[in-house]
Amino acid sequence: MDTERKAQSNQGIQVISRAAEILRILKNDNSGLSLGQIAERVHLPRSTVQRIVNALIAERLVMASAAEGGLRLGSEIQSLAAAGRINIAELVRPILTELSKETKETVDLAVFRDDHMVFVDQVVGSHRLRTVSAVGEVFPMTDTANGKAALSVMEDDVLVAIAAPELRSDEKDTKPLSEFLKEIEDIRKTGIGWDLNEHTDGISAAGFAFKDPMGQIYAVSVPVPSHRFENLKQNLADLLLETRQSILQLL
Repeated sequence: MDTERKAQSNQGIQVISRAAEILRILKNDNSGLSLGQIAERVHLPRSTVQRIVNALIAERLVMASAAEGGLRLGSEIQSLAAAGRINIAELVRPILTELSKETKETVDLAVFRDDHMVFVDQVVGSHRLRTVSAVGEVFPMTDTANGKAALSVMEDDVLVAIAAPELRSDEKDTKPLSEFLKEIEDIRKTGIGWDLNEHTDGISAAGFAFKDPMGQIYAVSVPVPSHRFENLKQNLADLLLETRQSILQLL
């Protein structure tokens, strides 16, 4: 009896593993796949794939694509993804708090939305003279540390589509797109974006960006009154890189 139970358990685990592999295959091809294509990619007999797919369809984890006639991920996948979505602000706040304690400066968390950055959380610094922005406030991409950092983790075509119009519309004297793209390349190499009195005169900042498991782009930045920024700059860069590593280990 124990041997029979063990065999059934192993068989159940194998079915789950195969179903997960099929779902991953469908995730990587949004246009839809036929049973034959799925069977070929997962290296299983078509009849086995048919049984697993039928069960996945019954659970709405897979659906037939009416347009192409293939199979795609179903609506239940989105519901599961939404339910399992991580609250990034809540997750990283202890790390941001530690960074604020070490620097005594304000630490901001922003998320990329549409064509701008939106502040979603903040740990206020302990200096009497400090920078504070409201949660929910919107900031541009090309003259802020968090915006530049966020652009640096985007594909080049997306980066240009967002940055070029903003650079053209800026009333201030701004750098040409070619020069800005060189700055983005530097950020990609170092991991740190800089705002040296660009967005607001008298305030400088440094920041980095990261993506959550869903691909959403976030940025952590530390804005500092410019009169004390130079002395803090190198240490701040090192601390930000350590902070980025700590966040990535959580995701």
